[in-house]
Amino acid sequence: MSFKQIRLWLLVLLIPVAFGLGFLMRGAEISPDGMATKKDQVQRWTCAMHPQIILPTNEQQCPICFMDLILLEEESQSGLNTNELALSPEAAALADVGTSTVQRRFVSRQVPLVGKVAVDETRQRNITARFGGRLDHLHLASTGVRVNRGMKLAEIYSPEIYGAQAELQSAIGALEAAGEGDAAVGASRLVDSAKKRLLLLGLDEKQISNIAEGHQFADHLTVVAPFDGVVIERVATEGQYVKTGSVLYAMADLSSVWVTLEAYERDLPWLRTGQTVQFSIRSNPGLQFSGEILFMDPVLNERTRTVEVRVQVTNKEGLLKPGMLVSAEVQAVLDATGQPVNPDHVTQAPLVIPTSAPLLTGKRAVVYVKLPGADDSVYQGRMVKLGPRAGDFYLVNDGLNEGEEVVTRGAFKIDSALQILAGSSMMMAPDGTQETLEKKEEIPTWNPALVPEEFRHGLSRLLDSYLVIQNTLAQDDEVRSAVAVMDMTAAMNNVQSQSANLPVAALMQWDALATPLDSALQSMVHSTDLASRREPFEPLSDNLWLVLESFDTSERQVIRRFNCPMAFDNKGANWIQLDAVTNNPYYGHMMLRCGAEVATLGQDEK
Repeated sequence: MSFKQIRLWLLVLLIPVAFGLGFLMRGAEISPDGMATKKDQVQRWTCAMHPQIILPTNEQQCPICFMDLILLEEESQSGLNTNELALSPEAAALADVGTSTVQRRFVSRQVPLVGKVAVDETRQRNITARFGGRLDHLHLASTGVRVNRGMKLAEIYSPEIYGAQAELQSAIGALEAAGEGDAAVGASRLVDSAKKRLLLLGLDEKQISNIAEGHQFADHLTVVAPFDGVVIERVATEGQYVKTGSVLYAMADLSSVWVTLEAYERDLPWLRTGQTVQFSIRSNPGLQFSGEILFMDPVLNERTRTVEVRVQVTNKEGLLKPGMLVSAEVQAVLDATGQPVNPDHVTQAPLVIPTSAPLLTGKRAVVYVKLPGADDSVYQGRMVKLGPRAGDFYLVNDGLNEGEEVVTRGAFKIDSALQILAGSSMMMAPDGTQETLEKKEEIPTWNPALVPEEFRHGLSRLLDSYLVIQNTLAQDDEVRSAVAVMDMTAAMNNVQSQSANLPVAALMQWDALATPLDSALQSMVHSTDLASRREPFEPLSDNLWLVLESFDTSERQVIRRFNCPMAFDNKGANWIQLDAVTNNPYYGHMMLRCGAEVATLGQDEK
């Protein structure tokens, strides 16, 4: 189906919806100056349960619920601009229009991360031999042993130790024989030098004093632990001859550890040093740990397209063991520019609106604002500039003021009515042409020869996991749909790892498409029931379709796109399936066959 055909099909769907509001009002004509004028009243009939149904007579029942139709009073639109619509309180209630106040508040975005526990490199030390000799005895023969400071680790015999002790006693004898004068000063320096050498070789002050007093020489030196910790590696073996500097053990203090996390390239704008990270481990899934981001690697791993994020965590109880896998999450609090900040250091919160308020199409965003001071509710359409999405809110960069009321439910009905009345519409681009979400010229189709086979296999697996979600939602299966969402998350991670092998242009295209796709998928991960899972399924479907169009994975099957015009308060929603029979994931068994095929990819595409 061509783009023009899709556009016409969408307009056909919009007509009954628009009339549902258009005839809630008194009829209007558009004057040459762009203002609406009153015309003759015409009786119309509607359904109390489905206001999008508008008929000229009441001789038949509602085709959806088979209820009797009721008379619909039409209301005046005189004196309004072409981007404004007036509804009485009764008409607004019938159209189920809801509003929300534009407010300033700090909102957060959840950034999921995965990684593992690692040894704090600043608390790791090698125990080395300070002199050459024979390793006669190892007190610790295995790794993983916890040791305390001063505990004996090894015994080393060395002729060098014996010679250094003899040198000290000789220097002391020379000092006693020198008497006074320059000879005594030189002999005193030799004694000090011999003592320092023994200190450097590992003898303590008490041992050196005993040697200076003429006691028996020590032919073995004991190596002791310099701090509390755990032996993570034993390098030397008993009976081995070691050189000066040879490593005997590797020890680490695990009272504080690192958690090294992998952050995808698209998530980097939401992360900064000093942020708090919450995470859990598989061995204690109900226990939450926290730490602060200590360091972010300045170099991107080109193979995985990730950056290492290092978190410092206190581990006094020893529950975190190096090598453990962790699942982490960062709540990024955003400022007015969409950058992560500490809210305690920012005086003014950003301006935000609910995600249900804007109507998005192409690069444009429109909201409807309820104007104050009118007997009827007057709704005005405005172009706005949105910042990033953070949870259930969009940041607003321009177009709205704090305290204004924006339509959060029923905006699509208002927009449809204005379009029928020849007023402004979000569906109309500035040049007067129809603008829709799907603009194929902006998302080129890649030659399959340029896409590595492993990446295309990854996309096929991603589509397969999506189809399971679609099918389980259509079956109203809450448990299986939750499992399917986790499977798609794993498939998405696999595609991300394979994307490193894409050509540069294809990789840039994938990064642009993957960000909103993964955002919708993460919203589904955090959903708790079918209703909350179906809401992000709409952007998940739209963005996956764009991916499938761009990377052409349909050479072996027909991929079909369906639309349900009644989903989400008659706003409509798309989904993807392979079967030609409608299988609606938004209503399940309640209206399983509601919807129609609107586009295809693959052999049957025309």
